[in-house]
Amino acid sequence: MGRISLMGVSRAGAAAAVTAGAAIVTMAASAAIVTVAMAVPAAAPRAGGTIVGVVTTAAKAPPPLRVTIDPDVCGQTLPDDSIVVDAAGHLAGVVLTVPGVRVAAPSEAPVTNDKCRFGPRVSLVRPNGTVAMTSKDTVLHTMHAAAADTRVLFNVSLPIPNMKISKPIDKPGVVMLTCSTHTWMRGYLFVTEELAAISGADGSFKLDNVPAGSYDIRVWHEALKAAAPTRVVVKDGETVTLNVTMK
Repeated sequence: MGRISLMGVSRAGAAAAVTAGAAIVTMAASAAIVTVAMAVPAAAPRAGGTIVGVVTTAAKAPPPLRVTIDPDVCGQTLPDDSIVVDAAGHLAGVVLTVPGVRVAAPSEAPVTNDKCRFGPRVSLVRPNGTVAMTSKDTVLHTMHAAAADTRVLFNVSLPIPNMKISKPIDKPGVVMLTCSTHTWMRGYLFVTEELAAISGADGSFKLDNVPAGSYDIRVWHEALKAAAPTRVVVKDGETVTLNVTMK
């Protein structure tokens, strides 16, 4: 309930204020002193809701990869990042997409060769965006990109550190990055124009500004699949939890 004080207002004006919705009116004899208690409409629910959750799995991390070339730079072994899971089963690198909800996805996906691994392992980028590649390593990396339909998108060499090359990424889908020199290296570009998020090291994810409605959330991981349907109902101004198990 809001209060409006009108001083020096004519009685006719005060009466109009009362007619407009005053609940409390105080009048003085000579000058109109009107205190109006107006009903203030409640704020409308925020348009869209939020989906939060945690991705887990019973799968274990694979054993380390044995390095077969350039061990002085790469090390003797490297983690196999195809399944990045902690001791509690929280799974990183899972892409969750809200079908039919279009957003302005990143126009560029930076990918760095660092100690013979791609970082980040999984990136989001919009169709007709670009991948910006660089290297921190003092060895030759040859980055190869292939679409899910096996089309080769590019094959470029990064022979020296800090060299930068950008290449276009056209259609929606999953693009796999490899290195022809260091054959264990893998990276993924998830090309989409839909609302999407990637689970973090603790398995958590968050999808904001989801229009109210019912959705079957799409779940992608390079090695695992969702163990159960991922239907969720979103309401304006509310947060709904969707925990996902992968197997």
